[in-house]
Amino acid sequence: MKRAALSPGRTGSAGRKNAFRQLVRFGWQQALSCLFPVVIFASLAVTQLVRLPWLPRYDWLLLICLAMQGWMLYSGLETRDEVKVITLFHLIGLALELFKVHMGSWSYPGEGYSKVFGVPLYSGFMYASVASYLCQAWRRLKVELVCWPPFLVVVPLASMIYLNFFTHHYWIDIRWWLSGLVLLVFWRTWVTFEVGRERYRMPLALSFVLIGFFIWVAENVATFFGAWEYPDQSVSWRLVHLGKVSSWLLLVIVSFLIVASLKLVKGRWQEQEQPHPQQEFQEAQEG
Repeated sequence: MKRAALSPGRTGSAGRKNAFRQLVRFGWQQALSCLFPVVIFASLAVTQLVRLPWLPRYDWLLLICLAMQGWMLYSGLETRDEVKVITLFHLIGLALELFKVHMGSWSYPGEGYSKVFGVPLYSGFMYASVASYLCQAWRRLKVELVCWPPFLVVVPLASMIYLNFFTHHYWIDIRWWLSGLVLLVFWRTWVTFEVGRERYRMPLALSFVLIGFFIWVAENVATFFGAWEYPDQSVSWRLVHLGKVSSWLLLVIVSFLIVASLKLVKGRWQEQEQPHPQQEFQEAQEG
């Protein structure tokens, strides 16, 4: 992560104090952006340790996720446009879950009225929570993209990555080829963000790796609390294979590409809707 600029005289002890304050501010903004995922993990822990009455665990988790989504919209923590993006991710994630469970990649052994073909509907919210984090962090940190590649490159790349989650069961797994293609396409792309009125920048590929790794850590927490179960965890819980980082990395890339594309498209629409200064001047003269 690289500072965009340093104020004169901010060296030594003062510089370290400022760096620490900035780190705390950044961590706080990240924590606020992770509110939805935190609620999901807390719900997984509580429902694993405490048996709730009347409904199976998966159904309680679905109700909690729906209530949380409704509250975030009502309170203004998420906008209507962001909820639309999150809903899209819920459907994308649910489609992937249905396929993966059918292929035996993992399972949901618990009971539930809201299970469809062996997949509880709350599972889609785990994918939606990734989109929630991206939308929240994008707004809170005032994220901007530098040297973003054309949509004609981004959209097919995101589609190929998503489709590979399905096709590798029947054909060769090209995830490493796709990872190399991502590095090639986004080699010159940077993400800039604001913390305490100071802007920072980071290579976009590095941000993909960091987010993918932390989601793998979260996956270990989720499987520990019985969110789902891999075949090698059926007898007792064990650490999720580190190779899963590559899967989450690619999923994060798909998520980011969709969110970024929608944000950029919306930004262009807003620019087109805003009158040009010359047009405003003419309208004022005519008025």
